[in-house]
Amino acid sequence: MPITRRRLLAAAGSAAFVPAAARAAADQSVMSSRVVDWTALTAEMTAYGMVRRVFNAPTATLVQLECHVSTLNPGLSSHPPHRHPNEEMIVVQQGTVEVFSEGTKTRVGPGSVIFHASNHLHGLTNVGDTPATYHVINWQSSTTPPASKE
Repeated sequence: MPITRRRLLAAAGSAAFVPAAARAAADQSVMSSRVVDWTALTAEMTAYGMVRRVFNAPTATLVQLECHVSTLNPGLSSHPPHRHPNEEMIVVQQGTVEVFSEGTKTRVGPGSVIFHASNHLHGLTNVGDTPATYHVINWQSSTTPPASKE
C-alpha cells in the first residue's frame, strides 16, 4: 500500500494521542525486570567523589527511570541546591549527610530515606568525617510537570 498524503496526515494525527511513556519507549528500549550486581558497576571518579551508574531508561509505566549511587568526600556536595521537575528518592548507605530542602536543613545517616518533590529546591552535603554513599532514584512519568520558572 503506497504512502499517500492522506495516510501520512492520519498517522501524524493519531501519534498525538500516544501516551508520553509510549513515545519515549519508541525512542529507547523499555527496561524490563533486572538485577544489577554491585560488583559489576564501574566507579567513575568525579570532582566530589565518585558515581556508579545503575540504569537510565524508560519503563512500561515511566517515561524515564534513573538510578545511580554517589559517594561524596567529606565536606563536599555533588552540586549546589537545585530543582527539577522529576521526583527523586535517596537512600543513605553510609556516612552523615545534611539535606537542604526548601530552606530547611536536616542531618541524617545510614538507612535514612530522602524524598525530593517535583520542582522543590534541594541539595545534599557530606557533613561527616568519612565518605558518604547514597543511592539515588529519579523518575519521570507522563504527568511530570514542566520545570519551574524560578
